[in-house]
Amino acid sequence: MPARPPLPYLADGLRLPTNGLDYAILVIYFAVVLGIGFAAKRSVKTSLDFFLSGRSLPAWVTGLAFVAANLGATEILGMAANGAQYGVYTVHWYWIGAIPAMVFLGLVMMPFYYGSKVRSVPEFLLHRFDPKAHLLSSVLFALSAVLIAGVNLYAMAIVVQALLGWPTWVAILVAGLFVLVYITVGGLSSAIYNEVLQFFVILAALIPLVVVGLKRVGGWHGLTTTLDHTRGHDFMTAWGGTGIGHANPLGANWLTIVLGLGFVLSFGYWTTNFAEVQRALSAKNLSAAKRTPLIAAFPKVLIVFGVLIPGLIAAAIVPKIGTPGSSLTYNDAIPLLMQDLLPNGVLGIAVTGLLAAFMAGMAANVSSFNTVFTNDIWSRYVKRGQSDAYYLRFGRIITVLGVLASIGTAFLASSFSNIMAYLQTLFSFFNVPLFVVFIIGMFWKRTTAQAGFWGLLAGTVAAMVNYFYIYKQHVIAIPSDQGANFVSAIVGFVAGAVVMVAVSVVTRPKPVEELAGLVYGTRSPGMEEPPAAGDEAWYRRPALLGTAALVIAAALYVPFSF
Repeated sequence: MPARPPLPYLADGLRLPTNGLDYAILVIYFAVVLGIGFAAKRSVKTSLDFFLSGRSLPAWVTGLAFVAANLGATEILGMAANGAQYGVYTVHWYWIGAIPAMVFLGLVMMPFYYGSKVRSVPEFLLHRFDPKAHLLSSVLFALSAVLIAGVNLYAMAIVVQALLGWPTWVAILVAGLFVLVYITVGGLSSAIYNEVLQFFVILAALIPLVVVGLKRVGGWHGLTTTLDHTRGHDFMTAWGGTGIGHANPLGANWLTIVLGLGFVLSFGYWTTNFAEVQRALSAKNLSAAKRTPLIAAFPKVLIVFGVLIPGLIAAAIVPKIGTPGSSLTYNDAIPLLMQDLLPNGVLGIAVTGLLAAFMAGMAANVSSFNTVFTNDIWSRYVKRGQSDAYYLRFGRIITVLGVLASIGTAFLASSFSNIMAYLQTLFSFFNVPLFVVFIIGMFWKRTTAQAGFWGLLAGTVAAMVNYFYIYKQHVIAIPSDQGANFVSAIVGFVAGAVVMVAVSVVTRPKPVEELAGLVYGTRSPGMEEPPAAGDEAWYRRPALLGTAALVIAAALYVPFSF
């Protein structure tokens, strides 16, 4: 079926040409989502069921949920926006900025997380360091979860606005309330099983967009020829123009990409972000927990094509996107293509896939927020010693408050023309300092309890100072928001590491016997759990899965390197 002619762009945004068929697909999908939520409610009898699905889920479920939880605004609108703005440089967020860290999480860190039986990432810091480090990390994580949930909610509102023509604030409220219903009712199990469904719906949305879009621009050759002419050859390469001292749209050289994105931001996000780790902690045993991020790495390594290519196509056929004076921002890349290319029916599937993605991302952050706030803040420092039924009830209440707070932060996200830049800013503030505390505390027995608190505080403050003062006040020229985020991440990591080492030198460490299962080279009973029946099969070995994912990611760089 030939694509419809481009529609006039409305002065106040986009409008998708939906009809009754598209709305029918949406209604069916939302009915299924709510049905899963109410079905999951029957299995929620304790707080462990609500927050961690009773630690009962198989690896393939938690693995797909792991990657689907990340398939929110970060992936769909954000990475397509990156593709339209920065071109093939976008692959770095996947092949160097995700896969190595996901493998590290599965092989190295999950035995510590799962073996120590903690309910959250901040709780691990309580055992390794002290209550001060634990409380600070809990507060910072709760804040970041609400801010990131707001990003997904804003992205979801963009699609609802384009679909129905509602004002942004109405779209944000309606989208937020819908997610609130199924998370509050069914807890983490509802979120995870919906994320598995959403993963396949998202693929059903992206694949037609890529196929029809490439047909419009004359295939990959036609796309490459057009963008080579309009954006330059480096726009279609992964490393072109990234030499030190060279200017490029990303505003970063190969060193800041490798260190800032590939190590600091990537490892900081994937190894300490509880919205992801929570899915692995809900696995039925240690072997399944280790395999969760490794299984997720295989779809993750390929999903880049589903979001990068639409961004490139938007840059080719809508040259005014993101330009000064244009009402079209890079965040509009996916809705623009949907409006221009997809026939009705397929359009309904695509819209459903986008909404599924945003709900998955928001639900992941809201479910991790309610777990951390209930278990790490409320039950430990405000209301101790209450019944399990009390904490289950409070978890549902704080979920409502978390969604309401996310509605507020969604309006903050709307001020950024590229929401990926906003997300990376948040990661450099919150995840990177947490990562340096984890990595030093986990591998250096001499690290003291006081060092955890001061290292986390110093890293967070240093990253914020670099972004808001050094970059925003133009003390040092940094070409772009993304380049500034890479630098902020490096600054936060170095500052946190230096302070941790300095404080550890002048304070007393914990006795070695208190560090069992918390520091590399020590073991706790949970870390020695043998594989369950069937998990010992060669194709399920974590080391094999991790190595295969790394090899595939490295091989995919080859055709985009020149």
